[in-house]
Amino acid sequence: MKHIINLYENTNNTARNNSDCPHVVLPEEIFFIISIIGVLENLIVLLAVIKNKNLQAPMYFFICSLAISDMLGSLYKILENILIMFRNMGYLKPRGNFETTADDIIDSLFILSLLGSIFSLSVIAADRYITIFHALQYHSIVTMRRAIVVLMVIWICCICSGITMVIFSHHIPTVITFTSLFPLMLVFILCLYVHMFLLARSHARKISTLSRANMKGAITLTILLGVFIFCWAPFVLHVLLMTFCPNNPYCACYMSLFQVNGMLIMCNAVIDPFIYAFRSPELREAFKKMIFCNSYQ
Repeated sequence: MKHIINLYENTNNTARNNSDCPHVVLPEEIFFIISIIGVLENLIVLLAVIKNKNLQAPMYFFICSLAISDMLGSLYKILENILIMFRNMGYLKPRGNFETTADDIIDSLFILSLLGSIFSLSVIAADRYITIFHALQYHSIVTMRRAIVVLMVIWICCICSGITMVIFSHHIPTVITFTSLFPLMLVFILCLYVHMFLLARSHARKISTLSRANMKGAITLTILLGVFIFCWAPFVLHVLLMTFCPNNPYCACYMSLFQVNGMLIMCNAVIDPFIYAFRSPELREAFKKMIFCNSYQ
């Protein structure tokens, strides 16, 4: 977000001088390369689901939603690098109308990436819950029509929220709302996990007879969630520190890792497709056919 970046650039010099932590700077080329890989990998996920009818099920549509979120996060960094390059070459007027508008659009992509990931992981968690504990009614509860409607509502809400957050990005309530969605998602999924654990204990015999694929899907969700928390939590913490203690030397020490935290977000988009491929034989088979131009048998 431009608000976060501006705060970072204008952090009180006294706080930085009082901190013994050196400012960590990573080459922009690394960000660009990782972002390109992230876009290509998640594009392959989308194409695999689109081209294979056996993958066109609600569960894989929810995975596609997460892949789109990851792709937007990578695309954000690519466009930002291109904008910086044009500005450094003198083709853009610094702080001009075009650059300001482009900044807002790029910031919207970043917010969309986080919001889309949060809601996609939440709906995947709900889908896994229904799969495990309402297996017999799953296909009547989670229909393709309902899945598409849910995804449309999610992305309409994300787009509206993203635009609103960019417009009011300089207001503290906006930052609080932005960062509060992260723990709220964790609480929602944690509640599902606790409920699943309690049901599993009270229906141990029934749970033991469940399909391995259903349990494997729950484990896949756990891995995806763990990677998401590991990659995004440092940046969310950074946003909070930038807002509430920008002049504190201890906060400044952590904020010196700004680019490292940004790198973790880019890595999330690269890691997720590997998790899909490793955990899902169907997607792995589709990836192989696409990579080898349908010659793989």
